[in-house]
Amino acid sequence: MMLPNADIVRRANHAFNTTDLKTLTALFDPNASWQKPGNSSTAGLRMGQQEVFSQFGRYGGETNGTFKAELKAVCADEAGRVVGVHHNSGQRNGKFLASDYCIAFEVRNGRIVSGREHFFDVANWEAFRA
Repeated sequence: MMLPNADIVRRANHAFNTTDLKTLTALFDPNASWQKPGNSSTAGLRMGQQEVFSQFGRYGGETNGTFKAELKAVCADEAGRVVGVHHNSGQRNGKFLASDYCIAFEVRNGRIVSGREHFFDVANWEAFRA
């Protein structure tokens, strides 16, 4: 059985990787939050679509468009919680990224209200961002 919230996360991931801002805007709540662990300049909590999308834009902009988040698996429940398992890749300042992580999403009323990233190896991300 395919849960609708899992499909929302799949669609958002595709929109992220294709820089489809129209679809992202439709899928993210205006007051959405996004949290990334670590100490890099991208770490911390972002609040609202503008801050969240600005953060997303940095990934592509600071990697000359090479950053991709390949969605490997999605698990969802009927209460709006969705976990997406991803593989990040990209190039930045002569460094190459190949890192696995997951995002815990909360989806309400057909829109993403929060995303919280969890890295399998946050040091790998930090080294890429340094």
